[in-house]
Amino acid sequence: MFISFEGIEGAGKSTAQRLLADLLRERGHVPLLTSEPGGCSLGRNLRPILLDARLSGLSDRAELYLFLADRAQHVAEVVRPALESGQTVLCDRYTDSTLAYQGYGRGIDCEQLRRGNETATGGLVPELTILLDLPVATGLARAGQRNREEGTVLSEGRFDAESQNFHERVRQGYLELAGEEPQRFAVIDATEPPEDVSLQCLCAMEAALRRCGKGLE
Repeated sequence: MFISFEGIEGAGKSTAQRLLADLLRERGHVPLLTSEPGGCSLGRNLRPILLDARLSGLSDRAELYLFLADRAQHVAEVVRPALESGQTVLCDRYTDSTLAYQGYGRGIDCEQLRRGNETATGGLVPELTILLDLPVATGLARAGQRNREEGTVLSEGRFDAESQNFHERVRQGYLELAGEEPQRFAVIDATEPPEDVSLQCLCAMEAALRRCGKGLE
């Protein structure tokens, strides 16, 4: 099964991904945890270009194509092989990030972005997308605190430095995407405690498996 985690900065995607993986391991599964950008060899080189706040002058379209290049290699090198071997893949950010950030946030045409995603992924769509939703101010405060604690304010802070209006557009974009595909998306209140969020993620996964005619042992 392929599950993606989406949300604005500071939504807790990595924490939810890790806690859901722990719950799956308790049941005897061996999930693969990965992320974008940076989940493959090419992406590890592209990530500093895309996220370092000190690198100015990157155009919106250059940003887009770097993300798509990372995604194309990530799917080919990591995601498809894992799925074909029968693993459950938990991915922190995927195609919906491009629609939310470069589409709703940057204003690039979403149909163009969908075509780019289709080309980059070969049509690979998650069976479940977990959208961790919370107010923008809360998310940015969390992200800022995390980056200060980890010493990544500059090296990982390029999107954090965008205006609050930008992040509001991204959040609204995510909610609109979820409204368009309610069967694929599970919208979870990310202001809840992490353990509660992870249990809701597990419930969403079990519901998605039932829709596919499968079960989680």
